[in-house]
Amino acid sequence: MLAVHFGAGNIGRGFIGNLLYHSGYEICFVDVNSEIVDLLNEKREYRVGIADHSQDELVIKNVRAINSQKNMDQVVEAIAQADLVTAAVGPNILPHIAGAIAEGLRKRIQTTDKPLNIIACENMIGGSTFLKEKVYEKLNEEEKEVFNQRFGFPDAAVDRIVPNQSHEDKLKVTVEPFYEWAVDQTKIVGEKPPVEGITFVDDLNPYIERKLFTVNTGHAVAAYLGYYAGIPTINEAMEKEEIRTLVEKTLQETGMLLVKKYGFDMKKHQEYISKIMNRFSNPYISDEVTRVGRSPIRKLGPNDRLVSPAKQFASVVGERPVYLAKSIAAALMYDYPQDKEAVEIQESIQKNGLESTIEHYTKIDRKSDLAALIVEQYELLKNKQLI
Repeated sequence: MLAVHFGAGNIGRGFIGNLLYHSGYEICFVDVNSEIVDLLNEKREYRVGIADHSQDELVIKNVRAINSQKNMDQVVEAIAQADLVTAAVGPNILPHIAGAIAEGLRKRIQTTDKPLNIIACENMIGGSTFLKEKVYEKLNEEEKEVFNQRFGFPDAAVDRIVPNQSHEDKLKVTVEPFYEWAVDQTKIVGEKPPVEGITFVDDLNPYIERKLFTVNTGHAVAAYLGYYAGIPTINEAMEKEEIRTLVEKTLQETGMLLVKKYGFDMKKHQEYISKIMNRFSNPYISDEVTRVGRSPIRKLGPNDRLVSPAKQFASVVGERPVYLAKSIAAALMYDYPQDKEAVEIQESIQKNGLESTIEHYTKIDRKSDLAALIVEQYELLKNKQLI
């Protein structure tokens, strides 16, 4: 079996490639990083370290790579022959790989009628659906009809912490032990890909929001409060009692929302929260708060990890989301000078005022109770009142 995977970065090698290899696939990575591509083709294997007390290492074999900038014809041929196509390139890069996928699928139609599924493993809602839209922009109406019969773009929710890292062996990746990969089986064409580690579900939304409003929300809160407190890494921030308490209280709010919205079992969800908190505290992973907190404009978006649960909490639970509001305030205070989005937000606050800035980036009405609560929490943080 051949899997073509776009993105030979840490997530691609340490998470997706790892599972594909252990499921029996040959893996063809597609990337623009010449050094990584050349090393993969030279060694045909790489190591994955597990960030826990065991310090175990796995060797991922049967791999090769194609430089998509230099050898697009090889990428097209690989897709035409593939049994599965996956991607972990980042949401902004998905449109840039759509052309190669479209050409590969066109060639595939000429040689076989075997179905193929393309799964975007991105930290976004509807990643595969978005990729499909970009692929279909390259097609005519007749091609779209054929593609609909032959090719599936099932959405996925993925979760594994893979921090920034550097090793003498440039192919080595260190990952946390925990992972989750859920795939919407209702959008699969043909048989389900035989990947050990995928959970196939009929409704992906509960999994997406559970992950987004627990892992991503909690991670962001630890990052922004850690930065506020002058702490460099996530695990060190979680050692500070006040920050750990605030992260947990924020996740209690998102938990109330998720339980009420999707009917999750409260006890099991509390266990999930505890597991996530322990992941953030993993002493074997040193993840910088500035990496986790980067791009605050995106993280303050109306459908993202902080604002979306805050708005939903107010309407679904019917209470004031005090800790989510504090988290939004902490994100608004994030003034890391090497982050362009952080600089832009600070300039907006200075030029246009806090209320206007909140409305502009979060789309929360400045006259709403939620906006007033965010302003209240912002002033508390500004006056050095963390709790």
